[in-house]
Amino acid sequence: RATFCLIVEMGKGAGRGGQKEELPRLARPKSLDNLKYQGKITYEEVKKHRTPDDAWIIIRDKVYDVSAWNEHPGGNVIFTTAGEDATDVFNAFHAGGSVHYLKDFEIGYVDREGSCPELTPSDKQVAFEAAYRKLRSQLMVQGMFNASPMWYAFKMLSQVLIWLLGFALAWHSNGRWPLVLASGFVHALFLQQSGWLCHDILHHQLFKDRRMGHALGLVWGNLAQGFSISWWVNKHNSHHAVPNLVESRPEAADGDPDIDTMPFLAWSKQMWAQRAEALRGSALGRFMIRNQALLYFPLLGMARVSWALQGLQYGFPSMPTFGWSVKSAELTGSKGTKYPLGEKAGLIGHYTWYLTTAYLCASGAGGGLWAVSLFSLYVVSTNVLCGLFLALVFGLGHNGMSVYHADDRPDFWKLQVSTTRNIVGGKGVPQAFVDWFCGGLQYQVEHHLFPQVPRHNLPAVHAAVVKFCRDEGVAFHEADLIDGTREVLSHLAHVADEFIEHFPAL
Repeated sequence: RATFCLIVEMGKGAGRGGQKEELPRLARPKSLDNLKYQGKITYEEVKKHRTPDDAWIIIRDKVYDVSAWNEHPGGNVIFTTAGEDATDVFNAFHAGGSVHYLKDFEIGYVDREGSCPELTPSDKQVAFEAAYRKLRSQLMVQGMFNASPMWYAFKMLSQVLIWLLGFALAWHSNGRWPLVLASGFVHALFLQQSGWLCHDILHHQLFKDRRMGHALGLVWGNLAQGFSISWWVNKHNSHHAVPNLVESRPEAADGDPDIDTMPFLAWSKQMWAQRAEALRGSALGRFMIRNQALLYFPLLGMARVSWALQGLQYGFPSMPTFGWSVKSAELTGSKGTKYPLGEKAGLIGHYTWYLTTAYLCASGAGGGLWAVSLFSLYVVSTNVLCGLFLALVFGLGHNGMSVYHADDRPDFWKLQVSTTRNIVGGKGVPQAFVDWFCGGLQYQVEHHLFPQVPRHNLPAVHAAVVKFCRDEGVAFHEADLIDGTREVLSHLAHVADEFIEHFPAL
């Protein structure tokens, strides 16, 4: 297990003008102990190594063998670009000096002249990539990557107050279902907003010291939200690297886990076509795809339950799963978590306060069926409403946007922009509400391009990104909550129509 994060603290590294540190060596698989430096390596040779067990990546024209590196501190995101140029994904998640950590994995450098012309970036593409990398550097110089501790302190304090309000409503409910429902509603908002806060922290927007970020992440992720931060980091980092990408093959890890929703939802013809034979034998799967536009919101209501169960599997790897498992946990060999005791303690603490609140809701009923009903009302309302609150924002961020097969992905900038939708106020919904409710993900495009930019700096980054896209001729899309939801439902209906046309008799 690696004992140090792959990322160097930006405030201490040379990238921010601090003192250079002696870099520790990262733990790596024993299978890589005898790596041989090969010198020139063509693009076509790199593309042959694109599975977790056989993974080569390119970063700044150097080739690295990261095969079976399940101990990678950032999770399985390391495998999403296996066989590809990972430069911009690497830059998005790491400080400038972090590439030096990879010295022990280096096996050569890209042979552009000897590579197939179809695989070699054109001069125009090289210039485009240089332009958006320059924009990133300019934003760093402008301080856009620096967080305001006071801003985040205010957000944390407001979260505590929201939780106290929900708890007070439960305390004074005395068997009255409207107060129980109100408590569930408030705590659903608390869970959602805790998710956004933990999201910022684990993207290292607040602390560049990864250990401090993970420690605070355990508070707002495991304890407050009830999700395993290790599960979340593994899943979310992969999503960031390859949004809306359909996995190229079952043994690869180059697909977006957030759109791996079959057989319940299909976001493109490719998704159901890959599983056409399985769908022929699954009446449930065919029913779901045919009616997915109608079933979208009911499924969102179940989202938090699914995520919580996946988090429990990560936090407690030995728990029975009854044949159900999480692919990311399988890839890591169920290696557990970076902070197993902290993860377990946080999850236990979460379910302690959560079930205590549910008990308070029921205690005023004096026992019997009414008490059970009030207990269930709190549990169901918090989970269903939180699932809707979270997944609605997630869905608007990417659903209904471009979906690519992993073999046909565009460059980093175009991939992030074309698969992502910003959310704006409108149709009677104030921008101030959108800004609070969406927790920074109303600027989903900017966040995907620069995930380490703190939430409060995204409006300034937005202006720079819009100008860059306009200058470079890259389409940039945004919609309000109402129109964005219509776009998502329309897209689901269109994919369902394609499915019905292909399988009219099923």
